[in-house]
Amino acid sequence: MMRCVRYIQQEDRLTVTAQGPQVAFFSNRTRRLGYVYPEGRVAQIRRLANTYEHTITLENFHEHAPALAHVEYIFSTWGMPELTARQIAELPDLKAVFYAAGTVKYFAGPFLECGVRVVSAWAANAVPVGEYTAAQIILAGKGYFAANRRMHRRESLRDLAITGNYGSRVALLGAGMVGREVIRRLHGYDIELLVFDPFLADADAHSLGVTKVTLEEAFDAAIVSNHLANVPETVGMITGKLLRRMPEGGTFINTGRGATVREDEMLDVLQERADLTALLDVTDPEPPVDDSPLYRLANVWLTPHIAGSLGNEVVRMADLMIEEFERELTGQPLRYEVKREHLATMA
Repeated sequence: MMRCVRYIQQEDRLTVTAQGPQVAFFSNRTRRLGYVYPEGRVAQIRRLANTYEHTITLENFHEHAPALAHVEYIFSTWGMPELTARQIAELPDLKAVFYAAGTVKYFAGPFLECGVRVVSAWAANAVPVGEYTAAQIILAGKGYFAANRRMHRRESLRDLAITGNYGSRVALLGAGMVGREVIRRLHGYDIELLVFDPFLADADAHSLGVTKVTLEEAFDAAIVSNHLANVPETVGMITGKLLRRMPEGGTFINTGRGATVREDEMLDVLQERADLTALLDVTDPEPPVDDSPLYRLANVWLTPHIAGSLGNEVVRMADLMIEEFERELTGQPLRYEVKREHLATMA
């Protein structure tokens, strides 16, 4: 891999710093940039720093590179350009990228190689997913989805299996940022929380108030919610054999990634067992192909990947990055910096 060589002229740096930090907005999706950073948030950043007047894209980077030589911080979101180490070397004063979205895996490597810190708003993006998932879990425990299906089909409710939420067992696959948001929201309920996560230390499980289980044991729970990262090790991890373990009236929730599920096997199980319910916010591919049985199965509820930040929720990510920027300017440690070692397990 090419090493990034970045030359810094100390006298120029001192001159520019005296005028305030230099900031630029980078995004190949300029409309999305305005969606996440509305005018009020841009004004906040401008009060904190000198802001370059143009939005930088991969296409116009070469044109603006000479004017960006003293830029110290980049603000971005979905659509962050994937710069090479050679391009980053043209930004010798660059200190950090503040990314108002979740995963940085697709662009962060060259920046980290060049000694540029990368800060992600994954914690802010986890909040609406946690809210969405916790709401689905509570409704599933009350039998809402199965009962609604039967009501619409004018079917008998006499043998409907409803566990209720009191004393129920809910299993979460993954205790990362989203999984912990779900745990936090469910602690107010009388629910036994189980977690499958090979990276979760026993001490952390204890502090979270959850019980660690194997992947197989997780599918013995009445409700299973998937929050596994989409990495090569997790592709196809959720099999038909696991789904068949679920008790009568069980619910499988997926707000993680569709690739972690063997979809053909899941379809077989759902067609065999009408008592099971699948709440799928993600699929693979996404959306499902036009003739997918997922559209026809009565025990499948599909939503178009809406659990993450949408509408006003996206501004929370900008706010978190502005808070991190203020911490940077006042010499406080950053809370959501992504280290190189994080990339291996990041979705």
